[in-house]
Amino acid sequence: MSLLAVLSETLSALAVAGFGGAALWLLSRPRARIAALMPAPRWLVAAAIGCAIWCAALYRFGPGSSQALAAQSLRDLTMLGWLGATFWSARAPMPGPVRLIFHMLVAISTVTLVGGIVAHWGGAGADMVPVRALVTSAMLVAAGGLLLIDGAVRRASAGLRMPVTAVAGGFAMLWAYELNVQLIGALTGKPASTLIHLLPAVALLLLPTFVLAAMDVGRERMRLSRTAATRTMILIGAAIYLILISLAGAVARLVGGDYGDLAQGLFLIGALGTGGVLLLSGRMRAWLSVMVSKHVFEHRYDYRAEWMRFTATLGQGGGQGEGRGGALDDSDDRNLHRRVARALAELTGSSGALLMLPDVQGMFRVAERWHWPAGVEQGAALPLRSSFMLQETRHIVDLDAERRGQGQAGEDLAIPDWLLADPRAWVVVPVLYFQRMIAVAVLQRPPVSRPLDWEDLDVLRIAGQQAASYLAESQSQAALSEAKRFDEFNRRFAFIMHDIKNLASQLSLLARNAERHADKPEFRTDMVQTLKISAGRLSDLLVRLSPRERRAADAARTLVEPLLKDVAAEVRTRRALFVGCQAGLAAWGDPASIRQIVQHLVANAIDASPADTPVQLIAVAEHERVRIDVIDQGAGMSRAFIREDLFKPFVSTKEGGFGLGAFEALQLAQAMGGAIDVASEPGQGSAFTLWLPLADARVDAGTGEPIGKVA
Repeated sequence: MSLLAVLSETLSALAVAGFGGAALWLLSRPRARIAALMPAPRWLVAAAIGCAIWCAALYRFGPGSSQALAAQSLRDLTMLGWLGATFWSARAPMPGPVRLIFHMLVAISTVTLVGGIVAHWGGAGADMVPVRALVTSAMLVAAGGLLLIDGAVRRASAGLRMPVTAVAGGFAMLWAYELNVQLIGALTGKPASTLIHLLPAVALLLLPTFVLAAMDVGRERMRLSRTAATRTMILIGAAIYLILISLAGAVARLVGGDYGDLAQGLFLIGALGTGGVLLLSGRMRAWLSVMVSKHVFEHRYDYRAEWMRFTATLGQGGGQGEGRGGALDDSDDRNLHRRVARALAELTGSSGALLMLPDVQGMFRVAERWHWPAGVEQGAALPLRSSFMLQETRHIVDLDAERRGQGQAGEDLAIPDWLLADPRAWVVVPVLYFQRMIAVAVLQRPPVSRPLDWEDLDVLRIAGQQAASYLAESQSQAALSEAKRFDEFNRRFAFIMHDIKNLASQLSLLARNAERHADKPEFRTDMVQTLKISAGRLSDLLVRLSPRERRAADAARTLVEPLLKDVAAEVRTRRALFVGCQAGLAAWGDPASIRQIVQHLVANAIDASPADTPVQLIAVAEHERVRIDVIDQGAGMSRAFIREDLFKPFVSTKEGGFGLGAFEALQLAQAMGGAIDVASEPGQGSAFTLWLPLADARVDAGTGEPIGKVA
């Protein structure tokens, strides 16, 4: 006796003892206790006894013998009985195809058992014909048992505990192993002796599941994912294909001639043809997917996978059109609209989709399309009445039913003719955000047309609400961006009003002086010059109202001395300024902004000081910065006011003041990388210091020359 045979005999003895002990232990447990834990406790005991008898036959007669195959049929009968009693009942009967397979397997196992017993008692054990028949029936039972377990576990109620499905998994493991062994024998023409001798080892792996099934270890349900179930069906299909090939070859060998090669060739051609059709035809793949979802799986949708794909499609690609400050521009909005159309279409297997958005009048017009062929105008719209009805009823419209006049009972949704006349249009989905409809999706008919059912309606309703949240967020971002633009406009207008007030004061002073000095030629010359300057400043103020923002690109090398002299010339009718500037001093910044800051500071210094006191403008280079001092001898300010109120908007010590000059000056300085410093004491005047980057400190690394142009 070989070492493998000794090992097989030892494992068979251990399996007999194990299954026999498991059966006795199950019988010894209180009936009420085990009945509460197990749907079919008696059949579980019978299966344990059947496995023990089968292992005893393996030990006594050896694996692969007719006696062992007959005992295997008895074991299969008990396992089938446990499956039927556990997973199906009067409240959950077997579906028609499953019932047919179950009865066929029971009949095959019964005939095989009786035939094996008769063959053994009749002394035909040496004849190979009964053994071949037993092997063939075992192959059929194993393949059918795998199909039963797949359907049983997937359709099992949530009340079944995880160990129960573990027992079913153990049965599947045993049948799959036996099917593999028998297929190898059928294909090679000789038994797989090594694998046959290892059958007792596989039986021992099944033993722990009997113990677990009778233990109260929880009611967690174990369930295959749809992907795993699909792959299992593919493997089972491949196994059935191999079984058919082997059966055709066996029949051909019995008949004689070259029919075996012919049959195998025909099977191969059929398999390659079927695979080629599925690979090249999208319509055939769609049809197969619909058939499998409808007749194999409990639900049409794999909700977890579909929802993950749906949210991933909605969330992808953001940021391509993202503007400054996180605002979304038109390209990103269109990208989102396309993603919404795509996500809803892919969810139901549609080939394309239209997304309709409201215009300023509230009519929903086609705004975006995804894989929708030409033929629908970009401005095609839903009438207002249809929009109102969809929003109020929240109905998902089956256009095929509307075309047949079998739409929503008692309701006319006023679907437009262009939509009903387009045979590609399949379903209309209102995209609702709370009580408001913010979009309408029109889905194209899938490659394999099918009627809508409750699952489609529920999925589309929930998906529409999720898509609506994305669209509503995008609309909120657009509204926020528009509000920011209005806020920026109002902000600029407030600053300009402050400057207009200063100009009005200057022109009022000019008008009063004109009453006294209009006859003097020198005054008239100064008045004309002042009016030209004021008109220029008013034009500059209008330019500042434009939506263009000053950016770093507006900065340039700006000579300080000419700028200070221009400001002094503008205000010479109000006050003579002393201007002192280092020769050739240049700052780096926006010339208009620098001028505006100096004008604010000079105007405040003039307003804060008596008419007979001078105001000084002094500019020097210090620590690689430009320092511009505006010094007055006015009333001065307290340190608390400087610290807490000076640079706050709408806070002013002047009667009728807006309180925006110092605030705007600081904002402009900081935008150019500068700062404003203040030194003041009550009764001693004030000194405002504007710090700006020194242009000559910005040297080109390649040429060694100062960067920028003179402004």
